[in-house]
Order: sequence, then C-alpha cells, then structure tokens
Amino acid sequence: MTDQTTPNRIFKIGSTTIMEDESLAGKSLDEIKLILQRTYPEVDHATVREVTLEDGTQAIHYIPVAGRKG
Repeated sequence: MTDQTTPNRIFKIGSTTIMEDESLAGKSLDEIKLILQRTYPEVDHATVREVTLEDGTQAIHYIPVAGRKG
C-alpha cells in the first residue's frame, strides 16, 4: 500500500541481476557499492553505467575491469 513515486532500480553485475528492495531503497550509489562489494569484490573497481529503461526503471550496470578482482 505504499505509494512509490520513483521506480525501482536494477543492479547488474555480470550476469547477476539484483532488484532494489527495502535494504537498498533510498541509498546512494556509493552506499550500495559498499554493500555489494562484500559479495562481489569486482564492484570495487568496476565502471558504472546508468541506463533508464522504457518503463522508467533505472538500471545500474557494474562493468568489471579486466584482470581485477577485489
């Protein structure tokens, strides 16, 4: 029953897709990066690409740098 004015975000790391939930809602990309790099160390040095989909959903792609992990 919550009225959400902004569409959810989608975070993509390689072939993994993470949908924004309550634990990620309202956090900046830097805060989310710190959370994600615990499980996905390649996020630390990844290039970030933000794309808005046709339905208004924001997709954030973390593109790993070749040869770097953690």
